[in-house]
Amino acid sequence: MSAPASAAVPTIAIVGRPNVGKSTLFNRIVGSRRAIVGDEPGITRDRLYGEAHFRGRRLRIVDTGGIEPDEKDFIPAEIFRQAKVALEEAEAIILVVDGRSELTAPDLDLARLLLRGGKPLFLAVNKVDSDKQQSLIDDFHRLGIRKMFPISAEHGRGVDEVLEAIFEILPPQEKTEEITTESTGYTEEPSETPGEEPTAAPKEVKVAIIGHPNVGKSTLLNRLTGTSRSIVSPIPGTTRDAVDEVVDVNGKSFRFIDTAGIRRKGKTHLMAEKLSVVMARKHLDAADVALIVIDATEGVSALDATIAGYAHESGRSVIIIVNKWDLITSGQKKAGRVTKATRIRESENPADREAYEQRVRYDLKFLSYAPVLFVSAATGKGTEKILPMLQEVAAQRRKRIPTAEMNRFLKVVDFDRASVPARQQVKIYYMTQAGVSPPTFVLFTNRKVKLHFSYERFLENQLRRAFGFMGSPIWIKNRARD
Repeated sequence: MSAPASAAVPTIAIVGRPNVGKSTLFNRIVGSRRAIVGDEPGITRDRLYGEAHFRGRRLRIVDTGGIEPDEKDFIPAEIFRQAKVALEEAEAIILVVDGRSELTAPDLDLARLLLRGGKPLFLAVNKVDSDKQQSLIDDFHRLGIRKMFPISAEHGRGVDEVLEAIFEILPPQEKTEEITTESTGYTEEPSETPGEEPTAAPKEVKVAIIGHPNVGKSTLLNRLTGTSRSIVSPIPGTTRDAVDEVVDVNGKSFRFIDTAGIRRKGKTHLMAEKLSVVMARKHLDAADVALIVIDATEGVSALDATIAGYAHESGRSVIIIVNKWDLITSGQKKAGRVTKATRIRESENPADREAYEQRVRYDLKFLSYAPVLFVSAATGKGTEKILPMLQEVAAQRRKRIPTAEMNRFLKVVDFDRASVPARQQVKIYYMTQAGVSPPTFVLFTNRKVKLHFSYERFLENQLRRAFGFMGSPIWIKNRARD
């Protein structure tokens, strides 16, 4: 994360070759399923950060992709580059090896590389599940790392001992309030006091960057955060775990979450891909705002509409990002399958921004409230508008209208203009805003019936005209007055 960590909070990097259990150890220490784990090697690619509490002390954990020091292919080389960033900022390093596998030359090369770095180094021999398997660690003395610990990341065995040894060599740290979680043995942040009013505004706004594979989500994250945080390649599906980064703007923190590309169920084959789609949906549900990234050279596809539907139905605020707009304005369009719809679209000037936005609006009718921005994540053009728009949309999402103002609003609305079947007509006594994020309104009426969709749409349009709520869906509920 780019948010500056306190000097008192140590950073610990977890490194090792592919498929030795690094992400399982990361999840064990952090106390949640933050990283995707599985039997396929090379699932983790970008570096992932998490915060944990151990014995009342805070620590930052970095999970890295599997390192093959001499691998020349693009993605393994990028994984190595990401891991080196984590090593540079770490106060201590845990090298994870598979205790059930024979020691290999790449293990020796990686150990030598880490020892030359001069950082405190701890060897975790993983998959040692019982005392009977203690002899598995003997061969690993050849790595030359003095501080060696047999562990089972899956079951938590020996993990405490590694962390205790790390804290022995680190400077003293003020203890934080400790709340032990039974499932992991580690600790979590104190939760809100029961019955206490939640704070008016969250400390940070969570922004999920979503879209189908290869539309430029990782490039956009790197551009917004000014880092090379995510691995970027022309290979679809490069990102698997959700990668996050914090940016501070005018005292407001935005946590950007670059999710894996969401595909149709039938198009995901590897277990890692299936899990990454599930995790992308999970991170979307936890976000406040979704940046839906669309490839300008392809237009809005059926999959784009499905992904946008996920965000709309879950109540996320939405900003539509039309990426790669520079390729349209420069005439560098991708060759694609020419359909009747494509021919109709190309009858207009494709570089006409207003006409293009109308087509996007037509294809995503249900997102009429979402602003549309045209950008080029690769060149940075137009991306300077995203942060100010995020600030505005986040504020609109949390806007609350007083009941007195709502009642004044009701008096000036001509509900006879809403075409509703007689059996679903209702008489509104009063209306109140019951919640924010998203704005939720309750109508108190004379009948307990489901509001007709045209009535809801009419009322929503009137609310937006009067109060705004740009970028946010509006939920309306009907309650019969007793």
